[in-house]
Parts: sequence; C-alpha cells; structure tokens
Amino acid sequence: MSIDEYILQHIDEEGEYLKALYRDTHFKLLYPRMASGHLQGRMLKMFVRMIRPRQILEIGTYSGYSALCMAEGLPDGGMLHTFEINDEQEDFTRPWLENSAYSDKIKLYIGDALDLVPKLGLAFDLAFIDGDKRKYIDYYEMVLNCLSDGGYIIADNTLWDGHVLEEHPHGKDLQTIGIKAFNDLVARDKRVEKVILPLRDGLTIIKKL
Repeated sequence: MSIDEYILQHIDEEGEYLKALYRDTHFKLLYPRMASGHLQGRMLKMFVRMIRPRQILEIGTYSGYSALCMAEGLPDGGMLHTFEINDEQEDFTRPWLENSAYSDKIKLYIGDALDLVPKLGLAFDLAFIDGDKRKYIDYYEMVLNCLSDGGYIIADNTLWDGHVLEEHPHGKDLQTIGIKAFNDLVARDKRVEKVILPLRDGLTIIKKL
C-alpha cells in the first residue's frame, strides 16, 4: 500500500456522486488530472467549513469537482460563483452541477473571470484560483480587490510538478514562468499572509490582512 492509498483510506469518503463525476471526467475529458480528486476535494470542503464564507469565487471550473466539494461545505445561504473560460466545457460540466444536491448553491459562468467578476459587484470571503497559470498574477490582483478583509485565497498548482525549481524555464514555457512570477510576488506581498502546502501539485493558502 502506498502512502497516498493509506491517506485515502483514513479520510472522509468523497460520496458516490463525486466518484461518478471523477470517473466520467477520466472517461470523457482530455486532461482528467486537472480535476481536484478525493484528497484535495475533502480538504477544500474542510477549508470552507473552517472559514464559513458567504460568497466563494472559483476561477477555473473544469469538470466541476472542486466546485461541488466547496459547495458541500457552504452554510445555508452561501453561494459559490465559478468561472470557466472554455465554452466547450459547458456541455459536460453544467449538467453535473445542476443535477447535484448543491445546485442551489452554485452559479456557473462561461467567460473570462477577469472581465466578468468585477461586474458582479460582490465581496468574496474565499477564492479558489485554478485557471490559466499565465494569468495567475492578474487573477490575484483582481481577486484581492473584491476580497473581504480577512478573506482567503487558495491558489492551486503552485509547485507546478516541480518546474518552479527551474532557474531559467524555457522561454516558451509561459505557464511555468507565470507560476514562478506569481509565487515570487505573493512571497513579497505585505498585504497578505501566506503558506504553501505540498499537497498534490501545491496549494498556496493566502489571507488578506
């Protein structure tokens, strides 16, 4: 037994609906590794339980797995606003969200979060950034502007399969360059507290001061 298998045997179950979504993601979508999965999903739910946000922002819906996990932890009256820029993803994802037990807590938007989120005029208590790695700094600055004082940002993939250790990424590897620039910015940013968790591909937990 691997340590990963041991962990999954000793945490909460993900539930049959999420298991079915995860299977369907691997069967029908091109990059199934982008889905959060059992461990990260349970952690996202736990973060929501601890923070107790009223409004959650998610940038990068993909198959909807992480959205469902966060919605599962939302208190009554809470709402998750999730943004997916790839309109070809909608036919797969929207039915999974709308047929779930948490459909009344999730609003799916198709389009660029950088354009759409400021128009909502909402203050978010928690944001999960898992979109285009080349735009992480843009997402970060936009989110800080609409994040409540004391609110949290969770940024995914911030260790980027170890590529962040490359001193000079290939000039065409814009995603690695984007993640490294984001990590360096957050490390210097006195507006926030931050810590990186080496979970899966790296999760950075950021608190707005």
